[in-house]
Amino acid sequence: MSQPRVTAEDSAATPGPPVPAAHGDVGSPEHGSGGESTGTVVVAGVANLGIAIAKLVGGLISHSSAMLSEAAHSLADTITEVLLFIALKRGDRPADDRHPFGYGRETYFWAFMASLCTFVLGAGFSVWQGISTILHGEEQGDPLVSYIVLAIAFVLEGSSLVKAVRQVRGAARKWRVSPARYLQATTDTTVKAVTFEDSAALVGLVLAALGLFLEHLTGSAVWDGAAAILIGLLLLAVAISLGRANVSLLIGQAASERIEEELRQEIAALPHVDDVSFLLTSVIGPGQLVVAAKVDFADDATATDIESTADEAERRLVARHEGVRYVFLDPTTSDGNAQVQAHRPTSGHPEE
Repeated sequence: MSQPRVTAEDSAATPGPPVPAAHGDVGSPEHGSGGESTGTVVVAGVANLGIAIAKLVGGLISHSSAMLSEAAHSLADTITEVLLFIALKRGDRPADDRHPFGYGRETYFWAFMASLCTFVLGAGFSVWQGISTILHGEEQGDPLVSYIVLAIAFVLEGSSLVKAVRQVRGAARKWRVSPARYLQATTDTTVKAVTFEDSAALVGLVLAALGLFLEHLTGSAVWDGAAAILIGLLLLAVAISLGRANVSLLIGQAASERIEEELRQEIAALPHVDDVSFLLTSVIGPGQLVVAAKVDFADDATATDIESTADEAERRLVARHEGVRYVFLDPTTSDGNAQVQAHRPTSGHPEE
């Protein structure tokens, strides 16, 4: 029997609303947020470019290492938004003969490159600038311009963060989970990157202002250098967090155990199905999930029964689980001879 394959067109044509994930779990990968994610990325990118220029001017006037570190931070964020925009556009291309599952995972490649940009340009420069200032000191300039730039940057960064938070909260309400849980489990790493980077940017602005204030209060450049180092460490933490999430998805991350169990139960409840002996899932892009299962059909099931059950399986999974894009069923026996062994760590999914 040929393996059933579900396409996006099949999903659109299937009646019935998707079933939201159970409380406390972001079940299937979210779908339909591409346009909103693009808007979030564009707003963040434009804001960061203007902020980077303003911070650079303020840093040159005040001779502040923390301000220059913040300028590098905003420049890194701007380049990051460009890479995330590329990720969204290239990952949204339709499937073709060479890439039958589409280009969804390319999103994670470009998002990973964006995290490297944050690590090298943002964290690396900030730490180096801070250490240099502590060791060699710096000439103190007029801090007024820097304070004005920091205040304006705080408003702009805050506006960008508000848009990202609204998107996160809306998606979290849809899946009936907390925003924190949604950010941890979402496969849309672009909105995760914007949320993390804008949050880090606001903290970085406070650190830069505090370092600048203490430097002019005490006359010691150590405070400004320390603020620059803290900004760098903050960016390092963000880069590592985003990098790990993107690597996991790029390799081919499975859906959560809860959703896999729901999928297994859906298939097992179908007519003529005795058991689902083995089930695998893999995220193939934002809002895209492939499901493969070995199914033990009843001994008296005919070829027609198996085909109709397979058709019902793909209709049901696509209708009730919004992220499912492809379904492959393999008839097998219950004696174990045709089964394969799953090579998974006994501790489950470390990222959950």
